[in-house]
Amino acid sequence: MVRTVLKIDGMMCGMCEAHICDTIRKAVPSAKKVSASRSKKEASFLTEEAVDANALKAAVDATGYECLGIESAPYEKKGLFGRK
Repeated sequence: MVRTVLKIDGMMCGMCEAHICDTIRKAVPSAKKVSASRSKKEASFLTEEAVDANALKAAVDATGYECLGIESAPYEKKGLFGRK
């Protein structure tokens, strides 16, 4: 799995967070666990494969918010019992 984090400027309220989440779901239909935080100024989601950062940035910018950056990193689900 890949965790993608977007730095977003312009979110002011809960509706802004919902708008960003909807935009991500439309741009990346395979996105799971989509969340946004206006206080952290970021949104994140999980996918099986890496996403097209340019298309994602364009989708967010088209909504009126500003995508300041996108970072993707491998993600491992943390289990209840930390197996090694």
